[in-house]
Amino acid sequence: MQRGRVAGCSWSQRRHSADRIRPSAGVAGASSVPSGDRCTSSAPLCPPHVSREPTLLPTYDRRELAAIFSGGVVGAIVRAGLAQAFPDDPRSWPWAIFAVNVIGAFMLGYFITRLQERLPTSAYKRPFLGTGLCGALTTFSTVQFELYKMTQVHDWALAIGYASATVVSSFAAVAGATAMVRRVRIVL
Repeated sequence: MQRGRVAGCSWSQRRHSADRIRPSAGVAGASSVPSGDRCTSSAPLCPPHVSREPTLLPTYDRRELAAIFSGGVVGAIVRAGLAQAFPDDPRSWPWAIFAVNVIGAFMLGYFITRLQERLPTSAYKRPFLGTGLCGALTTFSTVQFELYKMTQVHDWALAIGYASATVVSSFAAVAGATAMVRRVRIVL
């Protein structure tokens, strides 16, 4: 059995070597390798009793997070402003939220396809426009809230129609925007 610092191994290597390494006979659960041993990433075999060195947390680009945050602020303000400018009744079609979701889905399809396939790569345009702006603009949690209000007044037909129309129209908007950017002929 190895003593001292053990060269690294993967988690699966430790798991498969468990039947080859046994604790000392004297104490249940005791190991013949000191508890301070560490497992790094380059060893061919790592005993199960050796602790693995802590991995570093992933790092994030603060400018990318700022772009997402900024786009999210803009999208949320626009959506909230439209929802307040055009209030709806639970017994009627929420046109403002429906229009915002379909337009936002169209914008998402346009921006992501355009930025991915037509323009030079940019580290911050996609997070700002796609994740931030369109993500906050098209919050489908607002759709869920509208559906909840419709079901509270027992308007099941309106709720089913609204949910179906929102999903179908949003997918059609994304497909149409993507086809428009790719200049694909749509034959109906």
